Amino acid sequence: MTTQEIRQAYLSFFQNQQHKVLDGASLIPQNDPSTLFTGSGMQPLLPYLLGEVHPLGTRLTDSQVCLRAMDIDEIGDNHHTTFFEMLGNWSLGDYFKNDEIHWFWEFLTDIVKLDPARIYVSCYSGDESAGIAKDTDSAAIWKEIFSQANIPANEVDIGDMANGYKVGEQNGRIFFYKEKNWWCRTGSAQSMPVGEPGGPDTEAFYLYPDIKHDPKFGEHCHVNCDCGRYIELGNAVFMEYIKTANGFDKLPQQNVDYGGGLERISAASIDSPDVFRVSVIWPIIEKIMTLSGKDYDNNTTSMRIIADHLRGAAWLAADNVIPSNKEQGYVMRRLLRRAIRQAFSLGIEQNLCEQLTPVIIDLYKNDYPKIAEQYETILKILVREEKIFRQTLRSGVREFAKLAANRLTGDTIFSLYDTYGFPVELSLEEAYTSNIPVDGQWRLDFDRLMDEQRERSRTATKGEFKGGLADHSAIITKYHTATHLLYRALRQILGDDVVQRGCNITAERIRFDFSYDQKVTPDQLKQVETIVNEQIKHDWPVSWKEENTKTALANGVAGAFGDRYGETVKVYTIGDPEGEYFSREICGGPHVEHTAQLAEEGKSFRIIKEESSSAGVRRIKAILQ
Repeated sequence: MTTQEIRQAYLSFFQNQQHKVLDGASLIPQNDPSTLFTGSGMQPLLPYLLGEVHPLGTRLTDSQVCLRAMDIDEIGDNHHTTFFEMLGNWSLGDYFKNDEIHWFWEFLTDIVKLDPARIYVSCYSGDESAGIAKDTDSAAIWKEIFSQANIPANEVDIGDMANGYKVGEQNGRIFFYKEKNWWCRTGSAQSMPVGEPGGPDTEAFYLYPDIKHDPKFGEHCHVNCDCGRYIELGNAVFMEYIKTANGFDKLPQQNVDYGGGLERISAASIDSPDVFRVSVIWPIIEKIMTLSGKDYDNNTTSMRIIADHLRGAAWLAADNVIPSNKEQGYVMRRLLRRAIRQAFSLGIEQNLCEQLTPVIIDLYKNDYPKIAEQYETILKILVREEKIFRQTLRSGVREFAKLAANRLTGDTIFSLYDTYGFPVELSLEEAYTSNIPVDGQWRLDFDRLMDEQRERSRTATKGEFKGGLADHSAIITKYHTATHLLYRALRQILGDDVVQRGCNITAERIRFDFSYDQKVTPDQLKQVETIVNEQIKHDWPVSWKEENTKTALANGVAGAFGDRYGETVKVYTIGDPEGEYFSREICGGPHVEHTAQLAEEGKSFRIIKEESSSAGVRRIKAILQ
C-alpha cells in the first residue's frame, strides 16, 4: 500500500467503527501558548479529553500533520523526521482498552497486512509511589490476541529505560516499562503539574530482523532501543487520570487517545526500515538524486535532511509562517538553511527550493487541497529565503574551512557570524560533521565578543548619530517623520515581511535599509512615493505615548530588526492611536506635529536611489524636494 492509500484506509476503517472524521488542525497551535507547533494529534482535542462535549460526538478520527523541532538534530537516521503525519482515533468516554487494542491489531495486520510475528508491544509497569497500578489489563488483551495468532507471548518487566540495555529482549513479546509507557505532555507521572491529564499507554513496534544491534546504543537490544531494529508504529493512551495537589484522581470519563505514525506504518508495509522510502518522501529523494547526480546510498544523511526539512518548511509556509529570527519563523529558517547547506555539499548550488517545492506539493495536493491552493505563496517564501542564504553560505563555508581547520572556538564562531553572517548553529553543525573539536568555553567567549561589539557600536554613535540622526534640526526632524511613512508604505507594497534593517538621516537625505531579497521595481518605487505623499497631504496628527513593549509588539507596532527594548517603549502614531491611523512604530523621536509640515515650501517626498546594501537587504535614498 502507498502512504496515501494507508491514510485513506485508516480513516475508512474507523468510519466503519462509527467514528467521525475531523479536519486536520493547523501546524500552528490555536490558543495554546505552551508550544510552537502541533506535535501530536491530541493537542487540538485536549479540552474534550478533559470533559468538554465535542460537537461531533464521542468517537473521532483524523490524520494530523505534525512538526517536532526537538527532533531536528536526529534527522539523518532511518526513522526520525521533524515533519510527519499522525493517524489518530479517540474515544471521549466511550469505548476503552478492549476495543482499542483489538482495532489497533486489526488495522495493522488485516488492513495494512503487516506480519503479526514481527509485532511486539509494551505496557505500563505501574508506579507505586504515585498510587497507579501496573497495566495488567492491556497485557492480558495482548496475550489473548497473540495466542489466537499462535504467537508465544512471554512477558518481560523492564522497568526503567536504562534496564532495557542491561537485560535485553529475553525472548519477550510483551514488555513493561515505567516512564516510557506513561503518557502526558510533561514527562513522567511524578513530574506532572497539577491539572495535567495523563495515563498509561500501550505501544506497538515492528521488528526488522536483518538490522543488527549497534552496541553504541547499549549492550543489549530491546523494543525501545534506538538502534533501528525495532520501530515504534503507534501508541494508544488510556487517559483516565488528572494530577491533583494530593496525587492523582480519575477523570470524569475514561478516554482513548491513539496516535500512529503514518510514514512508519507505510515503511513497514513495504518492509523497509527506511522511512524515507515511503511514497510521500521517496519522490523528493529521487529529485535530489537527479539534481545532484549522486546516489542515495552514498549520500544518505544529506538527502534525508533535505527531503525532511523542505517538506516541513513547505507545510509551515502553507500555514503562513515566514522565516525569521523568532519562534516558528526561527525554526522554519533553520530547517531551510540546514537543507540548503546539505544541498550545497551535494553540488546543488542554486534553485533547490524552486526544483523541489513542486514535487512536495504534488505529493499532497489530492488529500490536502489547501497546500495546492497555497502553491505560489509557498514557492515565493522558500525561494526568497534560499536566495538570501546562498551568499552567506558560500562565503561562510569557505572561511570556516580556513578558520576552524583544527578547532572551533568562540572567537572563530563570532568572526564567522560578525563578518559573514554565518549562523552560530551552522558553525557548530559544520564542526560536528567534520569531526572538528569545539572549545568547551566557546559560548562564554562568543557572548563576551558580542557584548564588546555592542559597546563599541554605542560608543561610536554617542553624540554623533543618535538614533541615526545627524542632529535634531527642523529638516532632520521632517526626514525622520518621513521614514515612518516610507517604512509603512514599503510594507504595504512589498509585504509585511519587510523589516527595517538600518536608518541614517542627514540634512541632505534619508538612507533607509530594509529586508528584501530582490530589486524593487520602478513601478513599486513609484507606488511607495505616491503613498507617502498622499499621507503627507492627509495631514495626519503625530503623537506618542509609552506602552508595554510586549503588548505593543503583539498589537502590530513596528520596530527595527535587532533592536532590544525594555519593559516599556515610546510608540509614535501617525494618525489617531484610538481610531484611524497610518503608522504605529517604536521610536525615540523627534517628529513633526502633523504630516503636512513635510510639504512646507511646496516640497514633496521623492526616492532618488534604490540599491543593494548587503545579502537580502535593500537600501533606499530619499529627499524632500
